[in-house]
Amino acid sequence: MEDMRLSQEHSPSGAVGESGGNAMAWSDRYLLGHGDMDGTHREFVACVAALQTAKDADLAGCLAAFEAHAVEHFEQERRWMDSTGFPAAQCHVDEHTAVLRSVHEVQEILRNGGPGQIARDLAHALANWFPGHADYMDASLAQWLVKRSHGGAPVVLRRRLESADAPPLPSAS
Repeated sequence: MEDMRLSQEHSPSGAVGESGGNAMAWSDRYLLGHGDMDGTHREFVACVAALQTAKDADLAGCLAAFEAHAVEHFEQERRWMDSTGFPAAQCHVDEHTAVLRSVHEVQEILRNGGPGQIARDLAHALANWFPGHADYMDASLAQWLVKRSHGGAPVVLRRRLESADAPPLPSAS
């Protein structure tokens, strides 16, 4: 798991899982304006949340489901980068490779009878890693793809939902 770069400034929020922590939840803040990418990212968030909230007996299966998703997700993005000559492709692919390496290490530990907490720790790390990766790596890719196909930057409409972290919305008078 050492290879995965983590950002501690982003914390997941959502439902409380079996492990006692919060599960990652989809937020419009993850929207990038590329429909296929946004859909894949919704699936990513759902897979991480499932891993975070899985019963101990289901951890290996949830991790396998996450791995299958991640392999296809990262391959899809690699194909987009390759087919369009995306300039930052290698850095992007390197991050994906590090994530998959971590997943495979945790799968091996579980196969060898290691504690299920290692899978929960990985899920927590993924929930912390994803927002930064999406904000920088994937947003750049989404902008590149939309500009090449439509001639301009993507338009992203996000709902402004009140939360404890957001300032209150002004009242209409």
